[in-house]
Amino acid sequence: MSTAIPISKTRKLLLAILVTCLGAPAVAAPQNGNLPPLVIKSQGSFFAGGAVLTQPGTFDPTSSAPVGQTLYGDHTYVQYQIPNGNPRKYPLVMWHGGGQSGKSWESTVDGREGYQSIFLRRDFPVYIIDQPRRGRAGNTTVGQNLIPTPSDESLFVAWRLGLYPPTLYPGSQFPPGADALNQFYRQMTPDTGPGNNAVVVPGVVAAFEKIGPSVLLTHSASGLPGWLTGIASPNVKGIYAYEPTGYVFPTGSVPPPMGGIAGTEVSMSDFLKLTKIPIVIEYSDHIPAADQPSPYPRVENWRLRMILGRQMAKLINDNGGDATIVHLPELGIYGNTHFSFADLNNIQIADLLSQWLKEKGLDARN
Repeated sequence: MSTAIPISKTRKLLLAILVTCLGAPAVAAPQNGNLPPLVIKSQGSFFAGGAVLTQPGTFDPTSSAPVGQTLYGDHTYVQYQIPNGNPRKYPLVMWHGGGQSGKSWESTVDGREGYQSIFLRRDFPVYIIDQPRRGRAGNTTVGQNLIPTPSDESLFVAWRLGLYPPTLYPGSQFPPGADALNQFYRQMTPDTGPGNNAVVVPGVVAAFEKIGPSVLLTHSASGLPGWLTGIASPNVKGIYAYEPTGYVFPTGSVPPPMGGIAGTEVSMSDFLKLTKIPIVIEYSDHIPAADQPSPYPRVENWRLRMILGRQMAKLINDNGGDATIVHLPELGIYGNTHFSFADLNNIQIADLLSQWLKEKGLDARN
């Protein structure tokens, strides 16, 4: 006599067979389990900062020529969601890394909740930005040629998913399977104009003027302009930097360049502004020890950057500041990539941020 299997169990069995045979679902789908509905009070978006390019002459409404016309560009795009109930006092402002947009902070490449939803559930207002000349802030006042250049495999190594694509490091926290990797590569997006901190930083500072006092999360290439934004805006009340590629040092204290990796000089008065806010610089796994150079240039860069990060943090603390270096393997957390906040254990990584916010009094409620 056969035993009928409930439909829900049948679906689970079929999914398990598919995963075993194919390595991953054919299409990324939400993987959020039995989480309760996410309730928000409001959501929206706006632009901040920017410039207006004006073509000389007199506009002729019978002509499509640019004479006498304007182009609005170089602004920041901001998407926000405000949780229901009694939200935290300080919103989280999430800034993407190089070649990325605000998508980095939304759902993960395998369909799980990203930081946007994780921290909304923890009652933080969440603001996600696209920096000037990127993504939804793509209008630029200075053009450049976009030349399609294959580089995905090099980035696979640079972002420490593994050394030989598509093979992940053993024990990697990156979501497995061809579809997750496909989703990951497709979230890349180019700069539409030349990268320029003199354009990017004012655009983000303008966003903070609209948002108000907040905590800034940076990732990778937004690390350097993130420090500069923290210097320029009194509304930045703390910075949690995920593997920044750039670091600032006061005049007279910039370390000698190492393998093409160099610090950025700022005035001592500006540097001291970073001593007034709590700071974390977090690094993930598969970064060589300081005294063990890597034969792989894109990995070696991270060894050098972590050396610079430790030097910057020490200098902040020597001047009375509050900077912490977090190296996940030193905490017994292994396998994370350059995108730890979107890895399989992103709840665990988010818990580290929540703990820091609590310790620094940045999770108070209104």
